[in-house]
Amino acid sequence: MDDNLARRLRFCTTLPSLPAVAVKIIDLANDPDADINTACDYISLDPALAAKILKTANSPLYKSRRSATNVRQAISVLGTHSVIVIALSFSLANSLIKHPEQYSSVFDNNIFWRHSIASALACRALGEKVGLNIPDDLLLAGLLQEIGIIAFNAMMPDEYEPIYASTTDHDTLLRIERETLGAGHDEIGYALLKQWHIPDYIALACIASHSQPPPNGNDANLHACVAVSRYMADYFLDSGDSGKISALTKAAESWLNLDGDALKDVIDSMGVGLSSVEDLFEITIHHPSEISGILSEAKDLLTIQILSRVQELEEKSQRDSLTGARNRGYFDETLKREFCLSTQHTLPLTIAMIDLDHFKNINDTYGHLVGDAILVAVVSAIYGQIRQNDTLSRYGGEEFAIILPGTPLASAKKLMARLKDSIADISHKLESNQSVSVTASIGIASLDGSKHFEYPANLIKAADLALYAAKNSGRNQIIEWNSSLS
Repeated sequence: MDDNLARRLRFCTTLPSLPAVAVKIIDLANDPDADINTACDYISLDPALAAKILKTANSPLYKSRRSATNVRQAISVLGTHSVIVIALSFSLANSLIKHPEQYSSVFDNNIFWRHSIASALACRALGEKVGLNIPDDLLLAGLLQEIGIIAFNAMMPDEYEPIYASTTDHDTLLRIERETLGAGHDEIGYALLKQWHIPDYIALACIASHSQPPPNGNDANLHACVAVSRYMADYFLDSGDSGKISALTKAAESWLNLDGDALKDVIDSMGVGLSSVEDLFEITIHHPSEISGILSEAKDLLTIQILSRVQELEEKSQRDSLTGARNRGYFDETLKREFCLSTQHTLPLTIAMIDLDHFKNINDTYGHLVGDAILVAVVSAIYGQIRQNDTLSRYGGEEFAIILPGTPLASAKKLMARLKDSIADISHKLESNQSVSVTASIGIASLDGSKHFEYPANLIKAADLALYAAKNSGRNQIIEWNSSLS
């Protein structure tokens, strides 16, 4: 952040001011020797805050077997550190939610704090899932991570309004802020939290959660939970948007290595704690009648994401990485299935083996990059001619195989003639303006009423024999298998 922005932040008179009790609690939070008596004294200065601490200790969020009837008992149940951090969360949120300063006309204070409190709850639930036993630190960090947006609105409402209004996407907003103002709300937020003397580990979590790639270090999981909570809150405030679920799953995998099933558990935890957090912060994120549907829809969308990912990985595992044609394993399994159907129902089945002529000479003369480009072009040309239910596989280095279900020999020969011509028409231009072309030899074998093969391997062998005959007969031609070839 440049000196000008730092100076404007330091001397800004429209920034939110902290209540006296919050200042005292911040002092406590920065004191490693803070004791129960001092915490009781400070919290008791604000009866409303003391009531919230009691309510928190007895809420489902903490699942305590003991009930608390006064602040001292609440500290005994929750622990001194937890009570201080919780008190700080409530004190800051109460002041900033109920007494907003004059911000730009496009900024909605209610939406901002709904998002912040949803982030706080999500951060806490994520931490629980990954085994971080600091629920209250997670809550506070999730709550304050976007405080820089408040700071920008207070410091420069007229300058910030068009930037803030330009997008509803958090990552895009951060990029535009950095490009236009020289700093993002992460840096401004960090500076503001330091100005307020918020404990270092909380301020660092708020800025580190905006970095890419995810940071390493002792607090990496804290930072990661804060980062992912933002995406979870995005979905909760705009439920049903599959794009936001996609962004959430991507962030959860990148930052925390959590899959869709783990996120479902986090969503369940949020569902349990949502009403308590809304009650404690005195804000409604969603009407109670909507919550069940939102949580159910989120889990349904995550299920769809999981299935899509499985299908994507399966599809990737079945394709040749260079050309995109199916691989040998997929070819073998498909041929077994189609062969069985063909023999059971007396349906025609034709396979073709295609070998590129003198392809080794191309690699030796022009290099493997040129050879690879030609292989890709050949596959593209073949896919342009065959049907969706036909199977093209890369069978070997420069050899391809096609399964044509339900296609009799006569139709297959016409198709192969078109394919041979399409391959011959490929012209790969070199930097020297020379062109490289290639031809193909093709062998065909068909399972129909006049020809019988006992096993799929016999059909492959027949097509191979026809292919060798085509190559031995001068190449660049099509030969169908017949009994004399064996």
